Amino acid sequence: MTDTSNTRPAEGEAQAPRQSRLHRLMRYIPLIAPVLLWAVPCWVLLHTGQRWPLPVTLVGTVLFAFGLICMPLAMGRGHGRRQQDRAAIVGDTLLGASWVLFTWSVLLGVLLRLALTVAGVGESQDRARIVTWAVLGITAVLLVWGYAEARRVPRVRRLDVELPRLGAGLDGTRVVLITDTHYGPLDRTGWSARVCETVNTLEADLVCHTGDIADGTAERRRAQAVPLGTVRATRARVYVTGNHEYYSEAQGWVDLMDELGWEPLRNRHLLLDRGGDTLVVAGVDDVTAESSGLAGHRAHLAGALNGADPDLPVLLLAHQPKFVDRAAADGVDLQLSGHTHGGQIWPFHHLVRIDQPALAGLSHHGTRTLLYTSRGTGFWGPPFRVFAPSEITLLVLRSPRLTTSP
Repeated sequence: MTDTSNTRPAEGEAQAPRQSRLHRLMRYIPLIAPVLLWAVPCWVLLHTGQRWPLPVTLVGTVLFAFGLICMPLAMGRGHGRRQQDRAAIVGDTLLGASWVLFTWSVLLGVLLRLALTVAGVGESQDRARIVTWAVLGITAVLLVWGYAEARRVPRVRRLDVELPRLGAGLDGTRVVLITDTHYGPLDRTGWSARVCETVNTLEADLVCHTGDIADGTAERRRAQAVPLGTVRATRARVYVTGNHEYYSEAQGWVDLMDELGWEPLRNRHLLLDRGGDTLVVAGVDDVTAESSGLAGHRAHLAGALNGADPDLPVLLLAHQPKFVDRAAADGVDLQLSGHTHGGQIWPFHHLVRIDQPALAGLSHHGTRTLLYTSRGTGFWGPPFRVFAPSEITLLVLRSPRLTTSP
């Protein structure tokens, strides 16, 4: 055995300054990001050789400056202590619009201009103006389409999942997953009811909600959440907290879900029996729970599995995909998660992948563990979904012990 104890302090000392610099940089992102989101498109669309008439340049620049000032102010009022829903809607919409405009200003400002130059299309001013109109056109189309995608009832995504330890009696068990409903400033009571109606057509044995029910307290968003009480399942409806609950009095959401007939799986499990076989259905609080300061709230997998037969297959609900490292270490068979929204607005998924091991869909971890990451049922903040459609997921559990499916 090689003794590496002498090298570890040096590695730790080297990592500490890097982490410290990263943390310092992260503190400046809220200040830097709005400037980049508005200044870059302003420069690309108005000041890179277009030679617009002076009134056009002045009006355009003023509009970008207004967006730069208005967006952080509106988001501060909407998501800060005041919690003003109208301000949140304005700030969130400007954030989504500026992100799409920034993305395509950068992409087309470089790629399209280069292509036009290579092709010898027009003079420099003509190419600059073509880029401007292309960016504005694509941005408008994507925002209209993205808004429609965000507000629609999600499509159902059906997937068969084979679990090697699943008993034959549990083959065909239907598990429906909804997550990240994010009831918020935009009243989606009707949308919530239609989502629940869709879930009820799927004839689920088990319905799961893996957190981020809403942005706001249970008292404030109660009307939008109440339709969850109409969801039907032949065996159980189970719920775990997400990180957004811990921004909005998480215990209130746990109590409301219990009132609506859902089982809050706060570091505990229940047993699903079918055809003489048993599945352990466990859940943990979100990984941010312990830092919330709420007594008794933390992600505790050992507590969730306490008393369960280790030979039985385990289905685990955990809001964030990155909990899968702990799940795999404990031999969990299948973890269901949300949190990522599939990136929500392309290409934000590249930033999500920095923090999470999976973006969407089914992935393998360790020797046994499968992770299914939903793109989410609702949306957070900006009311847009671009190249990241929402979903209601139907997972049909399959046992390899059957040679043919019924």
